Amino acid sequence: MADLSTTYLGLPLANPLVMAASSATARVENLQLAERFGAGAVVLRSLFEEQILAEQAQLEDTLSQGSEAHVEAQDYFPPVVHADAASYLRMVEQARRTVSMPLIGSINAVRSGSWTRYAKQLSECGVDAIELNVYSVAADPATSGQVIEEQLFDLVSSVLDQVSVPVAVKLSPYYTSVVNVVHELDKRGVSGVVLFNRFLQPDIDLHHETLSTVMPLSTPQEMRLPLRFTALLSGRIEADIAISTGVHTGEDMLRGLLAGATVTQVAAAVIKNGLHHVGSMLRDCEAWMDDRGYSMVDDIRGMLSQAAVQDPHAFERAQYVSMLSGGSHSSPLNARVS
Repeated sequence: MADLSTTYLGLPLANPLVMAASSATARVENLQLAERFGAGAVVLRSLFEEQILAEQAQLEDTLSQGSEAHVEAQDYFPPVVHADAASYLRMVEQARRTVSMPLIGSINAVRSGSWTRYAKQLSECGVDAIELNVYSVAADPATSGQVIEEQLFDLVSSVLDQVSVPVAVKLSPYYTSVVNVVHELDKRGVSGVVLFNRFLQPDIDLHHETLSTVMPLSTPQEMRLPLRFTALLSGRIEADIAISTGVHTGEDMLRGLLAGATVTQVAAAVIKNGLHHVGSMLRDCEAWMDDRGYSMVDDIRGMLSQAAVQDPHAFERAQYVSMLSGGSHSSPLNARVS
């Protein structure tokens, strides 16, 4: 039987299937089930920067009332942590006592600020790593792409300064040059990058003439974008790569590994099918590797990355031009290994 063990963010994992941050990772009972069904690691549901800042503002307002007369009263207030944040920390501590697989805390953020001190608190509560989920829509036409990237780098640096545990950054695919942004993050010392964040895409409800903000689950077709950039980055950076969109089956896991991913993250498939689906994905992955005589994950990782295929331009515009001109409709991953 194939050995699926691997390493992600410097952490030993039983396999490259990581539960992505979602409602499925918000309860300790679910984490226990995920471990029982074989998940290699889990990213806990995200805590948002806005939640922490809201509580900071509320507490500062409370302390400002009569502060001149009762300065010492500040000593009676607990550290500035939002109620959701405090609950999150308690959940982390409970999870650490009940599961042995690696736990990755998730912070959903936009820019650096005083809230980043929370990352240190989180790292001290038992998480093995932190996933910094950068979720921001560039809606201001006066803000250049360079400024947006600088805000990202400042945010990442501020978190890295606060913690000693590994940090992975979950990115959107909308930067001018995703590959360059990842290279810059790699130089700044992140341990991993997660491709990609799924933005909320509002729809318009014609019946009620309102915006609809329902977030649909990902589809397997959405994996193609992170797959492409994983293949472009594999072998070019020191940081690990996680694919986080569109992974629904064991076959999808294998596609990610062949493109060069260190791990694949799954959420939608588990929400749709139940936590037992983790075991099904792992069995399918093992069966495929056994059938082809691969004994370990490293045997296949990056086999079909851009650096490894005979036609590296298959991941670039050349394939696009070929398809539009009536050429082959095969996937870049059909390119043969050199």
